[in-house]
Amino acid sequence: MAVIIKDVEPGSVCARKRVHAGDVLLRVNGHEITDVLDYRFYIESEKLTIEIRTAKGHERKIHIRKDESQDVGLLFETYLMDKQRRCANKCIFCFIDQLPSGMRDSLYFKDDDARLSFLFGNYITMTNLSEREVQRIIDMHISPINVSVHTMDPELRCRMMGNRRAGESLQYLRRFADAGLRLNTQLVLCPGINDGEQLRYSLEKLRELVPALQSIAAVPVGLTAHREGLEPLRSYSKDEAAAVIDTIDSFNEKNISDGIGRLAFAADEFYLKAERPIPDAEYYGDFPQLENGVGMWALLREEFSQALAEEPSCACKRSVTAVTGKAVGPLIDSLARMAEDQFDGLYIHVIPIENRFFGSEITVSGLLTGRDILEQTKDLQLGDALLFPASALRQGEDVFLDDRTPQELSDILGIPLLPVRGDGSGLLDAFLGRA
Repeated sequence: MAVIIKDVEPGSVCARKRVHAGDVLLRVNGHEITDVLDYRFYIESEKLTIEIRTAKGHERKIHIRKDESQDVGLLFETYLMDKQRRCANKCIFCFIDQLPSGMRDSLYFKDDDARLSFLFGNYITMTNLSEREVQRIIDMHISPINVSVHTMDPELRCRMMGNRRAGESLQYLRRFADAGLRLNTQLVLCPGINDGEQLRYSLEKLRELVPALQSIAAVPVGLTAHREGLEPLRSYSKDEAAAVIDTIDSFNEKNISDGIGRLAFAADEFYLKAERPIPDAEYYGDFPQLENGVGMWALLREEFSQALAEEPSCACKRSVTAVTGKAVGPLIDSLARMAEDQFDGLYIHVIPIENRFFGSEITVSGLLTGRDILEQTKDLQLGDALLFPASALRQGEDVFLDDRTPQELSDILGIPLLPVRGDGSGLLDAFLGRA
């Protein structure tokens, strides 16, 4: 499949070689280019022969020598160079199936694209991989691969994911591991379905993939208030959440004694539901599953404490309100009190926002909406500014999930709305007015 060049960076190698927008990229060093994986893999060579077809239909070969820091300068319509692949599963716990109606169309798109795993760390199910794609991943030695496993029981995986290929695609894990590719995996746990004995079975089967296996994240199912017509599921109770933690701890104790190290991690939400203290940052090593909500509390607590220790005590006449999801509310409040103790005149009011848009079971900060923030703060004295988590904004956009904008809320509330980075120093900067 040829790929149309959308533009060429001015002053780049290809611009100097008279490559133009509208030309078609055919091959790099004799290899046909079908998408971004092919392109990124073959374009890394120091000596390049790029074959193009001009807009007038003439084919050219362009010879390039470049150093490692050079970009040849070709730009394409999308970062994938073709269409994003839609998920072929019908998972019983799918979050997108639980979205309320009336949101923008792009929010209902389910992606399951292996290329996004390598580009952005997305998790894939492997159910729509072709044999050619599996072999290409192995041949290119693209790693790490992030896989949504959910269960290692083939029959149960088919049921949970609503896809007859879900069980057989588990074989790719072994093929990737045998090829030396690193694997990060996640298990979205549903009470009474893939926890308990099923969880123990999945952990043991995944252990067989060591040393390729880098980590396992156990994440509780997220349930919105919009599950009409979907399979009945429920949230974890305190005792059930504690049982998941105990299972993972027991599994890790065996791995540590065998010299493998800690492999599996329960998401922070399990500790909160079980009313157990979240481990210190050292427990999570290099934080391999941070994007799955594993160790976020510990890392933020450590980063904030370090940033605070580097700041001299001083007067800071400032009053702000910080909104956050209910799950992390107690942590943000404790960090706010630490900042107030160090900076005379600083006052921080922390408001955990109830998620009425998606439902009260959704407690993470990244799913806060403008409407909920506005409704729960509009009658309060908010001080000099309203701080909100930047993760609540659509990626790459200055808009909340419900299409309200920070500027719109700012105009109504009459104070600035300031996004806060998700790291400790960013939070302290926001408290002190330096964001």
